[in-house]
Amino acid sequence: MSGLRTTAPEQPFTALRSQLQEAAAQFAGGPDALEGILLGLVDDVDRALREPLEIFPVCHHSPASALAMARRLREKQPKVVYLELCEDMAPLLTELRNCKLPVAVQSFATEVDGFPAEWSPLSVVAPITEASAEYQAIAYALDTPGVELVLVDRSSDHVFQWDARGEKSGQPADPDTPAEEEAALHGDAVGVEIGDLRPRFAELEEHLLRHGKVRHWSEWWHQYVELPLGDSDHDTYRQVMFLIGSLFRRLAPGDEHRVRVDEDRERYMWTRMREHRAATGVDPADCLYVCGAFHAASRVEEFGIDGADTFEISPRSATKWQHGLIPSSHAAIEAQFGLAAGSVSIAATVWAKNVKRTRVQPYRLEGQAGAKKPKAKKPKTVAAAPPAAPPPAAATEAETVAADRLTGFLQQPPVLDRLDEAELLGWSVDIVRAARRNGYLSSTADAIAVFETSILLAGMRDRARPTPYDFQDAAVTCIEKDAVPGRRDVRRLVEIMMGGDRIGQVGYESLPPLARDVHDRLEPLQLPLQKRGVQRALLDIAGRPELQACSDVLWMLRRLLPHGAARPIMGERKLGERSIQESWDLALGTHQRALIELGYEGVSIEQVLEQRLRRTAYAPTATAATVLAAVEDATLYLGSRRLADELGAHALTVLSAERSVDGAPEVLRRVRRLLAYYRTSEPVLPPWIESFVKAGYAHYCTLLPVAFTDEDATVRQVAAMLGFLFSMESLALSLGCDRTQLELAVGQSHPEDPSKTALLWAAQTHLGTLPRAELRARCDALLGNPLVVPSYPRYLSGFVHALEPVPGLTDFVVEAVSNAFGRLPDPVLLPWLPTLITTLRKDGADLAPLLIREAGRIFPGRLAALDEWVPPWLAEPAPDASRRSRRAGGDGGGGAHAKRSALLVAHPATCDAVAGLLGCEGGWEPADADAHGPVGAALLGRHPETAVALGALLGA
Repeated sequence: MSGLRTTAPEQPFTALRSQLQEAAAQFAGGPDALEGILLGLVDDVDRALREPLEIFPVCHHSPASALAMARRLREKQPKVVYLELCEDMAPLLTELRNCKLPVAVQSFATEVDGFPAEWSPLSVVAPITEASAEYQAIAYALDTPGVELVLVDRSSDHVFQWDARGEKSGQPADPDTPAEEEAALHGDAVGVEIGDLRPRFAELEEHLLRHGKVRHWSEWWHQYVELPLGDSDHDTYRQVMFLIGSLFRRLAPGDEHRVRVDEDRERYMWTRMREHRAATGVDPADCLYVCGAFHAASRVEEFGIDGADTFEISPRSATKWQHGLIPSSHAAIEAQFGLAAGSVSIAATVWAKNVKRTRVQPYRLEGQAGAKKPKAKKPKTVAAAPPAAPPPAAATEAETVAADRLTGFLQQPPVLDRLDEAELLGWSVDIVRAARRNGYLSSTADAIAVFETSILLAGMRDRARPTPYDFQDAAVTCIEKDAVPGRRDVRRLVEIMMGGDRIGQVGYESLPPLARDVHDRLEPLQLPLQKRGVQRALLDIAGRPELQACSDVLWMLRRLLPHGAARPIMGERKLGERSIQESWDLALGTHQRALIELGYEGVSIEQVLEQRLRRTAYAPTATAATVLAAVEDATLYLGSRRLADELGAHALTVLSAERSVDGAPEVLRRVRRLLAYYRTSEPVLPPWIESFVKAGYAHYCTLLPVAFTDEDATVRQVAAMLGFLFSMESLALSLGCDRTQLELAVGQSHPEDPSKTALLWAAQTHLGTLPRAELRARCDALLGNPLVVPSYPRYLSGFVHALEPVPGLTDFVVEAVSNAFGRLPDPVLLPWLPTLITTLRKDGADLAPLLIREAGRIFPGRLAALDEWVPPWLAEPAPDASRRSRRAGGDGGGGAHAKRSALLVAHPATCDAVAGLLGCEGGWEPADADAHGPVGAALLGRHPETAVALGALLGA
């Protein structure tokens, strides 16, 4: 630094330094660290005041800072305003006039390059309220001709380059902050704010709260900083804010990472300001630097326009950032930056009162949405006076340094505000009225009690005029009971009464192209979709076919947006099905942030949905089931055959690479659904699904023996594998698969688990290698073996799961369950019943109707008939010898063949007519013709051509 600064001819803080030295000697008993801290505070203030480029320290969302900013801007009229805000957010500030405050400026990145992939998506937000100094600076710079606004803070990319991931920006959220939907408007974004002014030394904050007789930091700041500075002049305001920033900075704990980030930010901002001055040649007297008081009291070498120019700004990463505006709210700001619940709403109320009381004309963007229209009356001449001329260039620095205002401010006693009984009485009446509307049994007596208790609490806390925080405590004490009768408690009602949780809105002109396109395409619904709340939409698609396009948009929004943004009440969309009437509950205004963030991913919802489907399908963790789900969504929402074929081919690749059967149930369900759709809507099956069935048949045949013995594979997954093999068997065989592979796979399976053993028996029964009689005999043997009876319910669970691949065993499963209920002892049966119920409810929702239908067919329909009822499996006669011989010989005709032969002999006219029609000669053979030889030999003798051709083919 130049010698002029350290050897100024006039030292305005000499008296204050002497007093602090005496205080340090008295409290510490001599020169020590305390004296260094106290004198260092004064040095920081003196250094900031002597900087030729005026520094304006602020605190975020502070009415006093906003009022002082508006007053200073009208007095100084700077030509350049340097603002502590991410420099890449500058293009969005002009869009603030189309929004209803509060809103947040957001930087968003979904695809990261240069950061770990697990950090994605990256999001940075900077909330802006009307009662903030930064909004006053922005409004002044954008609406005043010839004024340039320059954002000088680090870019959004540098926020993640410098900050450790997982470290929340700001302070921990206050425990009283309501966990409501409005408090989550910022999501998990990293918050940046202008003027984060809060003690980082926990003991200091605890000391201030205890001696200030307040509960949280927001209340302390309101009582001891906001109110005293509300009527102070410019010099007093600056010096006090410099002092507070220096105090919190010097008493901050030694967090090396956080200190390094803070100092790098200060180096970054001063470097950017020097670069801008070098490029434009602007006079420092025409500039104003708006930053947080913490950064205003900086001690880095790069501080000031003449500071060291040694800081090198690192390049940004290759991450592509998107920028936009999202709605914010007071609750979201409080939750993001650890403020007390209701503090931002109270700050907005104080701001409105200060503006009215001081008659300072604040700045407001022209055409600001949601703002009150200015009155036609012109402002007073004093308020609109031209700015004071800047000091002459030859003036010395000592002439421009402000006088000592700190000493007088620190020595003056607190100003005792007289009690405003009318205001307090109005609050008391309003809170009782609000409490009664929300179910509280409050009365006029409660209003009187709240009034008196507010005065009592204020007196206990050494203040004559109750603050909103005193009133809130009094209302909770006098009205709140043991239980909250409604949705809001008394504390929340006070916050609403003090201004409410004001929720911002981004105007249509400031929305990204995708969001505007959505609103344009939903225009035929004739609903105010930008308003918050739920809107009911009725779509008569049959009567108004043009609403089909709106229906398509709504179903895609339901797929892309959070739950509740677009919720169907009537109507559904399935493969091959379309509703002719639909009813929707739409809350696009409430979920405006999610809709805006969709606009960062593409220009249309179709493009965003396709990108997400591709991202899901080609993710490293993608399974065949997730890829098939993407295929189904592409067909259902986009109607894109091209995308469905591409993802279907990829599903085949993913399935071939899988070595587990975890996704077999989902694969089976989705393949069945897609096959049913293509068979009814397409002339031929797509090639990819034929290849998928063929490869899946071979794949699951290979994994089947291992899955039967693998302890990690559940019985439901093995049943799904068998379901795929059995239900897709006909199509797979027509495509060239060999059934022998399936038979070998089943034959090589040797499970040890009882449920999988029952599943294997069902599969063998389906393949014909295990007759039903033998299956029934095995179950009877299990029930008759006392050592196996405890595990018999597990066999039944396997049979229940077997209904998925072998639905023909439904009657046998009913029989097995009935035998279990009849023969199992209660100590075994009763503990198994909950397992059976949960199995049917969780894994067998589609199987329960089969069992119920079959049980209804078998069991008697009346209670009186139950006593005489005999189960069919007990009343079935024993098979005769001829049936046993046919089973042994493999004859599949059965007794039905003999019955048909006897019927034809008894009524030969039908056969004679058919023979005459076909030109067959000959008559009926005698009844004992079978004894002379097989009839087929005579047939071959009359028609030898077939045998000759077969012999030639076989090379005979």
